[in-house]
Amino acid sequence: MRRTRLDAATKDLDPPFAIVDLDAFDHNAADLARRAGGHPIRVASKSIRVRDLVSRVLERPGFAGVMCYSLAEALWLSEQNVSDDLLVAYPTADRASLQKLAANETARQRVTIMVDSVESLDFVDSAIGPHADIRVCLELDVSWRPLPGVHIGVRRSPVFTPAQAGAVAAKIVRRSGFKLVGIMAYEGQIAGLGDNPPGQPLRALGIRFIQSKSGPELIARRTAVVNAVRQVAELEFVNGGGTGSLELTGTDPSVTELAAGSGLFGPTLFDGYQAFKPEPSALFALSVVRKPTKRVATLFAGGYIASGTATPDRQPSPYLPEGLKTLGLEGAGEVQTPVTGKAAELLKIGDRVWMRHAKAGELFERFDEVHLVRGDGIERTVPTYRGERRNFG
Repeated sequence: MRRTRLDAATKDLDPPFAIVDLDAFDHNAADLARRAGGHPIRVASKSIRVRDLVSRVLERPGFAGVMCYSLAEALWLSEQNVSDDLLVAYPTADRASLQKLAANETARQRVTIMVDSVESLDFVDSAIGPHADIRVCLELDVSWRPLPGVHIGVRRSPVFTPAQAGAVAAKIVRRSGFKLVGIMAYEGQIAGLGDNPPGQPLRALGIRFIQSKSGPELIARRTAVVNAVRQVAELEFVNGGGTGSLELTGTDPSVTELAAGSGLFGPTLFDGYQAFKPEPSALFALSVVRKPTKRVATLFAGGYIASGTATPDRQPSPYLPEGLKTLGLEGAGEVQTPVTGKAAELLKIGDRVWMRHAKAGELFERFDEVHLVRGDGIERTVPTYRGERRNFG
């Protein structure tokens, strides 16, 4: 029984604390590699935020390179020799980090920054002045736009068509101080949107329809974009996908690598997919501190709300013991989280409840360290980014 095993492994710890179950983590890593179908997976660091675990994944077959979420983070990971292939997945306006990048030859060889316009290049030049070549990746917007004015997907790059991509790529190539080495195209409407949301059959049908139409369109358009850009630049990589779309993106002949991170931890937002079921590996424990009624147990702390829309699916969820849920009018709170259900009747003050976060790496912005559990013991305890005093926004 998993609850018994985790309780035994952490019996000497006082909640709240966070763990990663390495048995589940390694299982998830192997399953991601299987789903990638031979494509290398770039590890999305924002979904992990524990340097030790990023390194652990990179040691496995099927994984290569890191997709960072800020330039400052990429520079730090380079200093720590975590990887020599660091892609910053979002454009940066961090002048100090750009100056560090420009001044460090090793970092310039390892780090690739994201751009989506000539204005991005202008900003870099204004921040650092004349400089040696900086590696850049051009981001493509692969949202689905079935009708004028309809945008389904995340709001990212202004580059949408092959003609736009080819024009921006040509300007990058002609621009002194930059080297265009890659393209990134993240299909958020598929990779980050579960097609089987629990208890929402009509929404599931709508999502599946969107994805069935969006998938073929984006493969055709991304392929055309890559062909257009290759007319002016020799690309080292074309990155696509995410945990939720590895199989689909792997069928795109223009893509050379995939990206994933959340699937290693299996947060609750990834419960709503038909094609795969990650094991929950990242958990946090809370203590019962009150029993206001027979069927309600109140836990200390726990209000670790995920970013995104302010909707119930961003709340953390009770996991073990089974049969618990939060209260609709109170939810998970800053200093207390009431849970109810038949299992609450058996809980006593001092017992622990295991919780799951809605998203992946955001959990570790709440903890300085994470205990790595193997079997019924703690293999070791390692710092999170926060524990290493690294805050990247």
